[in-house]
Amino acid sequence: MEISNPEKELFGPDATAGLTKLGLAKYYQAVAATMVPYLADRPISMQRFPDGIGSPGFYEKKVPKHFPAWVDTVKVETADDVQCQVMVNDQRTLVYLADQACITPHAWLSRSRALDAPDQLMFDMDPSTEDLDGLRKATAMLGELLDELGLTSFVKTSGARGYHVVVPLRQRESFDETRAFAGEVAEALVERAPSLVTTAQRKDKRGGLVYVDVARNGYGQTAAAPYAVRALPGAPVSTPIEWYELDRVSPDEFTVSTVLGRISRRGDAWHGMRRRAHGLDRARDKLARLR
Repeated sequence: MEISNPEKELFGPDATAGLTKLGLAKYYQAVAATMVPYLADRPISMQRFPDGIGSPGFYEKKVPKHFPAWVDTVKVETADDVQCQVMVNDQRTLVYLADQACITPHAWLSRSRALDAPDQLMFDMDPSTEDLDGLRKATAMLGELLDELGLTSFVKTSGARGYHVVVPLRQRESFDETRAFAGEVAEALVERAPSLVTTAQRKDKRGGLVYVDVARNGYGQTAAAPYAVRALPGAPVSTPIEWYELDRVSPDEFTVSTVLGRISRRGDAWHGMRRRAHGLDRARDKLARLR
């Protein structure tokens, strides 16, 4: 695919080599075999920066009229209308989005066959301070709590300041139900570690604690996809990791310059994730007993 304006600097003139628009496209071309399975059949919100990250970008959900017909789409009901949104079902589409200066594709937590039934439960561990040790401890405690509930969880760097913890689901429940459950888990974590974590939505009410954000568990909400580049200096990548790596990997550890080598050496830390999908009935019972 021919990339328009390939030498356009998306990450600023001081960025390392390869962070032009062509470099971004080459990264997504190389990572597609690993990344596309996490995007396929999901509506995508495109975070675009036509003039690079030094200028304001924007989120775009509705498919632009100029997009080619071979880009797969899905009809999505919104509060106001029905719109077509992009799905990234193949390498070509992922590279095409890079050509459109989409630095970060953000994916729904549900698939096109049942948009109102999530197949993922997500917790966004958002630090209020630069206390990385506290953030890691809070994230590890969440993983331990989910394990006690019989839920297999997976962790990734956000590519920004925090970590994302994901539980694969069997797509049997509504977003209202999964969000309510996620909120109960978050409150249980606060009960265990009130000096470490909070569920206060307002930043001025968090008191320097790690915010356990469950808001992404909603219809139409999105999160940066695994292996997505973040629109930040150095082009950090939201990267799946093993739980045992949490103590040694920072949220912005991996970049477009390093993540492909990691995949080549270690493979995909989330490989086989779908085979570990759960329902939530037993977990609800266990959580009630724990509290």
